Amino acid sequence: MSRKIGVVSREVLLAEDGVSFLRGMMEGRHPGAPFADAMDFDLAEVEEGRVVFVGKPSARYFNPLGTIHGGWTATILDSAMACAAHATLKAGEGYTTLEMKINYVRPVMPGSGIVRCEGKLIHRGGTVATTEGRLTDERGKLLAHGTETCMIFPVGVAAGR
Repeated sequence: MSRKIGVVSREVLLAEDGVSFLRGMMEGRHPGAPFADAMDFDLAEVEEGRVVFVGKPSARYFNPLGTIHGGWTATILDSAMACAAHATLKAGEGYTTLEMKINYVRPVMPGSGIVRCEGKLIHRGGTVATTEGRLTDERGKLLAHGTETCMIFPVGVAAGR
């Protein structure tokens, strides 16, 4: 993969609104997340309150039963749902996930092809955002879905931000 992988400084992260920052990742102005690279998925679409990741589940993510581990599915769903909230941030705002719930509908397999995971904003308030996500296979069949709650805060309020 030829795109940059890494972590941006806090100043870079907070200088842009959420949509601009995420688009910067897609355009190569900002590096892609190391974990997403390791798990073979990429950010593919961004608009306010909505993102899409695409991924390629492979045998390297098998659990002992021979299906893609639920952690891979949870990770791509968490990424899509959290980034849907991220895509609502103003410059200088941060966020963190408070909770998520995942429903596994069908096993994810290498034969699922390129999967698509869409995260959408349900509600954005001053301090809390709720989102939903859907993971589908190449044929559009639902594999898993979930919901997530994120806390939004001005920079400097949460430890480490």
